[in-house]
Amino acid sequence: MAESKQYNIILSGGGTGGHIYPAIAIANALKSKYPEAKFLFVGAKDRMEMEKVPQAGYDIKGLWITGIQRNLTLKNLMFPFKLISSLWKARKIVKSFKPDVAIGTGGFASGPLLYVAASKNIPTLIQEQNSYPGITNKLLSKKAHKICVAYKGLERFFPKEKIKITGNPVRQDLLSIDEKTVEAKNHFDLKHGKYTLLVLGGSLGSRRINQLIEKELDYFDTQNVQIIWQCGKLYYEQYKLYGNTKNVQVHQFLNRMDLAYAAADIIISRAGASSVSELCIVGKPVIFVPSPNVAEDHQTKNAMAIVNRDAALLIRESDLDVDFENKFSQLIASREKQKELGANIKKLALVNATKDIVEEVEILLNK
Repeated sequence: MAESKQYNIILSGGGTGGHIYPAIAIANALKSKYPEAKFLFVGAKDRMEMEKVPQAGYDIKGLWITGIQRNLTLKNLMFPFKLISSLWKARKIVKSFKPDVAIGTGGFASGPLLYVAASKNIPTLIQEQNSYPGITNKLLSKKAHKICVAYKGLERFFPKEKIKITGNPVRQDLLSIDEKTVEAKNHFDLKHGKYTLLVLGGSLGSRRINQLIEKELDYFDTQNVQIIWQCGKLYYEQYKLYGNTKNVQVHQFLNRMDLAYAAADIIISRAGASSVSELCIVGKPVIFVPSPNVAEDHQTKNAMAIVNRDAALLIRESDLDVDFENKFSQLIASREKQKELGANIKKLALVNATKDIVEEVEILLNK
């Protein structure tokens, strides 16, 4: 029986939650199919994967690697040394672990590892989460055997015959949030007759979104809105005092994202790939505030792919002071608009992403 076969599976990706959580979701799905398989993650030293992956129950090895900074800095002078060191270490890891397949979910560390694996003819799969790929995956795509993507139109960047549209792996507990509204409002101790706004700034938090919410607290009060505000690890000390005011809760991190989404009527969010994929499944009205400080401005491109289908609103950081109250007031005043946005974004959900990616991995394993 194939299911008990012992494969060695190596996964690499990290730097942000958007690269780590998909890798863990793929590993979990493969593990449930192949309980005998051995798994090894490879990440960047000093980045959050070194903490999150062991928490999920997997071994991880760290490479001494960072990305190239876009402006000239001393860090860039170190890059060639880090790259050589990482390629050398990746070779050692691949030689001793002997993977049957290598899976990359983006981020700096996946570059050296997948490059080494592909050059040794180990089947490799890239999972590209964004509508605009990063430099690592663009370079790797020439050698990779299969590229799983979440958006249409990526043949501009990748060889067409290798692409498979699967979507991004997301938490499975998001598929049934509609039944959890009452439980969710009780969990967060919210009033049942009031509008609930959920504010998400990514895993570390967003300075600009936090500044906006702080500035608009009195305005939200006039709109009869209560707030679940995930301000992020970096900003919690600064904003936690607002959590004592009426109708505002401040969280460093939300452990029950399913309940946070279930409680929300309207969501303000960054437009990282994982967040966008989750929000499609959640199917609530969203206002995207993309981060302008990311490679190739990919968050704006992710958000526009949704906005162009009449499935979300977008406000650029530079326009927040002028546009925010106007757009929010229009949205909260129109039940019709809220329903339309929620229904349209739900149509874009790809709910079987993890399963479809695992099927592509199995094809590579069986070759």
